[in-house]
Amino acid sequence: MKTKWNAHLYDQKHDFVSKFGESLVEVLAPQENEWILDVGCGTGDLAQEIASHGAFVQGTDASQDMIRAAQQKYPTIEFSTIEAAAMHFTNQFDAVFSNAALHWMKQQNKVIQNIYNALKPNGRFVAEMGGHGNIASIVGAIKESMSTLNYAYNEDYFPWYFPTIEEYETILETVGFTIETITLYERPTTLSGEDGLRNWLKMFSHNILQDLIDFEKEQVYTKCEEILKPAYYQNDEWIADYCRLRFVATKI
Repeated sequence: MKTKWNAHLYDQKHDFVSKFGESLVEVLAPQENEWILDVGCGTGDLAQEIASHGAFVQGTDASQDMIRAAQQKYPTIEFSTIEAAAMHFTNQFDAVFSNAALHWMKQQNKVIQNIYNALKPNGRFVAEMGGHGNIASIVGAIKESMSTLNYAYNEDYFPWYFPTIEEYETILETVGFTIETITLYERPTTLSGEDGLRNWLKMFSHNILQDLIDFEKEQVYTKCEEILKPAYYQNDEWIADYCRLRFVATKI
């Protein structure tokens, strides 16, 4: 099942995705007149940040809703609806950038090969994604909630890929990248407000809960809140147990 994205909810309740990505733009260090591809650009905020440095940016995302929102917000940047596994760029970009998107892509080998092909020789690939252990407590709460409510959990519906450093090093190097840096780190992330966890679940758990009707989904949300509140609700805010894999690789 293809993930459905609500661009308005993404911008209103999940702007932390782009805000955390700003430090990744600093790692990218875009230069004037460079051509940079933003893979999984969402609603375009980081593409705009990259473009503000004088680079030419092309943003791609599998979600037409996201791309439509990006085009409305930043009409001077080129955005296109395309899945990363279906890209056909060849030696066109000085750098490829991706923030919080790669872990949604199941065809990793194909995606990374396409990114490698898109880069010019000596081009750099700067990215951050969910890594091993990411949102483990939330996933555990979803499974426990569904079990308690007698709803079937289907492992095939799990939409993410959260690799270890070793797993991703193998993928990158097999394609031909030279890894400059790679790190897996914990990044506890605030989900704003009393409804923070519920909003997160509404945004990101659609695949897992796709067989449930709205009332049943609400039951799961409520049960997840009960399970996670003792450890992950502090000072009137929810904390999500994010673990991120960040790397810089070069096409030689």
